[in-house]
Amino acid sequence: MKAPQDAALLRIFFGEKDRFQGQPLSTAIVAAAREAGLAGATVLRGIMGFGAESHLHSAKILRLSEDLPLVVEIVDQADKIHAFLPRLDGMMQEGMITLEKVKVWAYRSDTSDKTN
Repeated sequence: MKAPQDAALLRIFFGEKDRFQGQPLSTAIVAAAREAGLAGATVLRGIMGFGAESHLHSAKILRLSEDLPLVVEIVDQADKIHAFLPRLDGMMQEGMITLEKVKVWAYRSDTSDKTN
């Protein structure tokens, strides 16, 4: 992906307990995005949130939730994101998916240290 350019930001909201084919949904989404050749994916863990059923999930010290909110963010060209949506839709039982236009200003990789 060359920068700067117009792109799409895909955000997927769900809970830590959500699964797809026996694995954490976050792991499955990131693996599917990588397999689809998308530019990258990031999983963010929330400290508090609620969803469609208004159940509050929180990481308060006295009561650690085992179902904290997660968000996966993926940025790539709009056509590649749109092509990925049907696959993503088939992976999710509940949660929310949002899509918005963004401008990628920089997208770089340090190629000097390739140990992985």
